[in-house]
Amino acid sequence: MAILNKAEYGVLSTISDNGEPYGVPLNFCIIDHCIYFHCAVEGQKIDNITQNKSVSFCVVGNTKILPDKFGAKYESVIVSGEVEEVVDINKQIALEGLLHKYSPEFFDNGIEYIETLREKARVFRISIDRLTGKARKR
Repeated sequence: MAILNKAEYGVLSTISDNGEPYGVPLNFCIIDHCIYFHCAVEGQKIDNITQNKSVSFCVVGNTKILPDKFGAKYESVIVSGEVEEVVDINKQIALEGLLHKYSPEFFDNGIEYIETLREKARVFRISIDRLTGKARKR
């Protein structure tokens, strides 16, 4: 969870109705052991999760190439879970969570920004069913 909490972005992986995989990087925040993200009101990501709510979400933490070892130091987390849209107060809480994570020094301006674009964004929550991590520290 520590790696997941400190990551700047993650990659959401979905499957289309014809079985085609789709991975998209996005900003996110963690609230109550769930991953929240926002997006436009339509698009391939939404089409895919409408058809299949099972998703994978991956983040990569600190990395460093080790040329003399022909490898790298790294840390990563993969989450599996189901995604659902959130609305009303949960949508507001998630958008404020994103503000706290990415723009804490502009929080008040961010609240105004949210209000002007509320209907042009959708917010989703991934319930974490499984979380695995891997790292090479040396």
